[in-house]
Amino acid sequence: MSDQPRQQTFTKVFRWRLPDGETEEPTTVEVAGSFTHWQKVALHRDGMIDAWHVTIHHIPGNRTHHYMLLVDGSPVYDHTCDGLAVPHGFQEEQFALATDKGPRVLMLFAQTK
Repeated sequence: MSDQPRQQTFTKVFRWRLPDGETEEPTTVEVAGSFTHWQKVALHRDGMIDAWHVTIHHIPGNRTHHYMLLVDGSPVYDHTCDGLAVPHGFQEEQFALATDKGPRVLMLFAQTK
């Protein structure tokens, strides 16, 4: 039995829908972030809710994470993100979204169960 405290983690559902007026479905929708070590994780198409989604478990709590949604490999804005952050390091910079204030990645504030 370990005396070290267990790190709190949480679960997050990432969801993406076609923007209003668009009808052509993408080939891939993915999420990559600090909680996946910037490895892409596919979102799956669900015709019942007309969206792509994935549930990510065991996201470390008590910190802010950076992430991006990628549609056919290109970064897109997530309307449910907690804010925008300046990308730090190559892994974040390669997925950054161009904004009026320069490149940005999406923020996910720490949560716990």
